[in-house]
Amino acid sequence: MEPKELEARLAGRLGDSLLGVEPFQGLAGRVRFRPEAAMSLFLTMRDELGFVHLSCVGGIDWVDHREVFYILWSDALKQYVLLSSDLDGKVPHIETASAVWPSANWHEREAWELVGITFDHHPDLRHLLLPEGYQFQPLLRSFLLHEPEELEVKTRHV
Repeated sequence: MEPKELEARLAGRLGDSLLGVEPFQGLAGRVRFRPEAAMSLFLTMRDELGFVHLSCVGGIDWVDHREVFYILWSDALKQYVLLSSDLDGKVPHIETASAVWPSANWHEREAWELVGITFDHHPDLRHLLLPEGYQFQPLLRSFLLHEPEELEVKTRHV
């Protein structure tokens, strides 16, 4: 599927929430969308266009806003597609994709704890990699590395 065809098929479903489909090397295209259209887009991609596998969900901190992206695969088309949406930098959130693609569960948990994107209605949004109670998102550009505390080194005499 070419980006123009993909855009034409999505435009009827998403209207103004579709911000465009751009060529992206090796993919069917990069679909840019408004966050409020997430669930409609997810269902259309899976049910009507055959993108039945979610390979990745991630987030990027662009300082003034965050971007969430999804990489999907279609067995029928033998193609990947990239979905991306810009989110508010202060309170970044979007609907979970885990109800559509269960594999989104862990990917969204990782993006939540590392980049601070909240996935609304996620069934189990808790730490995956970092310890419980950890208050920082280490992949944010505002994250400052802290000086390591001096470690008391004890030597063992044999």
